[in-house]
Amino acid sequence: MNLKNLLLTGALAAVITASTFAQTNAPVTTLAVAAPAHVNQALIPVPRTDWAVKRQALVLQRAKDAPGDYDIEFIGDSITQGWEEGGHNVWHELGSKYKIINFGVSGDRTEHVLWRFEQGQLDGIKAKVAIVMIGTNNSNKNKDGTDTYSDKDILEGVTAIVNQIRTRQPDTKVLLFGIFPRGKAFNAQRGRLLEINQALAKLADGQNIFYFDIGSQLIEADGAIAPGMMKDALHPGEAGYRIWDAAIEPKLKELLGK
Repeated sequence: MNLKNLLLTGALAAVITASTFAQTNAPVTTLAVAAPAHVNQALIPVPRTDWAVKRQALVLQRAKDAPGDYDIEFIGDSITQGWEEGGHNVWHELGSKYKIINFGVSGDRTEHVLWRFEQGQLDGIKAKVAIVMIGTNNSNKNKDGTDTYSDKDILEGVTAIVNQIRTRQPDTKVLLFGIFPRGKAFNAQRGRLLEINQALAKLADGQNIFYFDIGSQLIEADGAIAPGMMKDALHPGEAGYRIWDAAIEPKLKELLGK
């Protein structure tokens, strides 16, 4: 091989090597995959399809069977339903002074309450006052220890309920209660609820929406919840409902004039 051919061969080899090097060492470009957008399940109305179907149907039927004027409507989950159970003595006393109706359904989350609104629960009811306490079930963890709802999700779910009441019943005054403490002693879930309650308090406007928080009255000085207050550290007994009744009575007298 002469010098000319040798130089051409070397140059060609250099080009091939450089080209190969450039190809194998070039940065790999990947397409970014967007994370799925978060959907707040607390805002999407859905019915109960489990053990609470009968209670769900019962409260919807109450609204259909007895429309008209009421002094107070109670809206919430098992803690609201419990006025008729653990707090039945207080409930009967309250019913002797005011015309009342209970729309509490055990196990409800915010989306279940919103679904019942869509089914007409409030359509024929003209309540002067709505007492609302909801959200504790949204704060429960899944079986695998994860959370379906963020604190913000729960706040938005409760806020949506209050807004729906104001839209569907513009003359109704809302007494919104902070979510009750739960668990025998201090715990992370109780801490979440306290943070949510701090934001819920901001919904009060002093004219149509009034905020109450009686959580501190339901616990002991060391933070524990006594069995006499809540036998399962979640659902109040009569003592708890008497505290609740005492909290609403001054505002009811003011708003209802009774």
